[in-house]
Amino acid sequence: MQDFDAIVIGSGIGGLVASAMLARYGKRVLACESHAIPGGAAHSFTLRGFHFDSGPSFYCGLTDAQSLNPLRQVLDILEEPIAAIAYDPLGHYHFPEGTLPVYADAKKYLDAVAKFSPQGAQELQKFQQKLLVLYEALRGIPVVALRSDWQLIPVLLTRYWPSLLKMLPVAGAIAGSAGDLMDLDVRDVWVRRLIDLESFLLSGLKAGETVAPEIAFMIGERSHSTVDYPVGGSGAIVDALVRGLRRWGGELRLGTHVDRILVSSGKVTGIRLRNGEIITAPIVISNATIWDTYTKLLQPEDLPASYRQQAIATPAVDSFMHLHLGIKADGLEKLTGHHVVVRDSNTDITVPGNTCMISIPTVWDQTLAPPGHHAIHAYTLEPYAGWVRDESYQEKKRERAQSLFQALAKIIPDLRERIVLESIGTPLTHARFLRRDRGTYGPAIAAGKGTFPGPQTPIGGLYRVGDSTMPGIGVPAVAASGILCANTLVSPQETARFL
Repeated sequence: MQDFDAIVIGSGIGGLVASAMLARYGKRVLACESHAIPGGAAHSFTLRGFHFDSGPSFYCGLTDAQSLNPLRQVLDILEEPIAAIAYDPLGHYHFPEGTLPVYADAKKYLDAVAKFSPQGAQELQKFQQKLLVLYEALRGIPVVALRSDWQLIPVLLTRYWPSLLKMLPVAGAIAGSAGDLMDLDVRDVWVRRLIDLESFLLSGLKAGETVAPEIAFMIGERSHSTVDYPVGGSGAIVDALVRGLRRWGGELRLGTHVDRILVSSGKVTGIRLRNGEIITAPIVISNATIWDTYTKLLQPEDLPASYRQQAIATPAVDSFMHLHLGIKADGLEKLTGHHVVVRDSNTDITVPGNTCMISIPTVWDQTLAPPGHHAIHAYTLEPYAGWVRDESYQEKKRERAQSLFQALAKIIPDLRERIVLESIGTPLTHARFLRRDRGTYGPAIAAGKGTFPGPQTPIGGLYRVGDSTMPGIGVPAVAASGILCANTLVSPQETARFL
């Protein structure tokens, strides 16, 4: 008898969702996490009483039963609800020419855009209407019903054929990019840049390279659902998934580094840990990136040479510079929680340091910092190339973080006088603690120029989840990848119990 029915390598959101769902289906599941903290890029950590998110900070529909958010649907199935705080406006986009408040209410948002460009606001409304048609077509098919094998076809035809009919008029948009839809109606240069920015915040790519359903999901959820922040930060979501995994009989081992996926005669047999222990299972699911899975966890001979070469040649989104600050909060009572600062209108938004994302979660949850203080997480794109831990490393960290300090100064002018705690992370930090190749946030596969591979691999019993398998670098995409993988490993009848 094998040790487990399935082994999951990594406890990012994708890995936790896959392992918890399989446990809910009654499988014997082991999740192995190399780090001492679960959650992958979504983990939280604590420094001197400040609780920081390491990655995602924007959520929708955590407390809305009608939301399409795959993560919320999984938490319902696991019977692990979480508390969240709703808010509006969502945040502010700061351009050199002015600040745009971003509202969940579509009319208020368009009115705010009209102050920059009345004609552009009308064009943006037409663009959004097309996306909402796509959103409505997609919402009839819950993500928790999906799978990645041939059995999806009878499931769709028997349970969801009315929704399939609704999709026919927008079939082209589903396969296209947000830029294709933008080109139909939007001529205003400023609004096109705004759409590019929102696409970039979702996928790491501009509108012309971002798949339309991804933007449709974002527009639809923020205008139809609840924008909310989990009490306790992103770590609260990770904790809920871990509780769900254990509630239904699954096991999580932290500080457990997987050294190798074991393959025999084209099929997985289990894993070998760094300490030499071998654990057997007929199913292994890797939450590592596509590059780490195929170059570090497998031997070259385990994969067809052409497949392996093509997979590891997948382009990657750059890594990030991260700035975590603890600051004094006196006099900042009107501070809002989300900000995006574009520092130079004449520079592409994807240039490292030009677009800076800022989250101040203590605006909603004051327990994340000592009384009278705020916790801040700011980040911006940063290439991995050229980073070395040498005698100049600390100086380079400070230099490359200056764009983040300057962006924050637009929100809090006396920021530097308020700082009581400072921590700077680089691509090397990201690669080290999350064990991600080049510290990347996932593949940069442009719409129309390639497809994401999904959970299947050429090796029998080996599956993959996470941002290397689904479009988008956000939590909904990686949660969906875990659902698809888990559902594929059970019968449609087992999945139907939770629909």
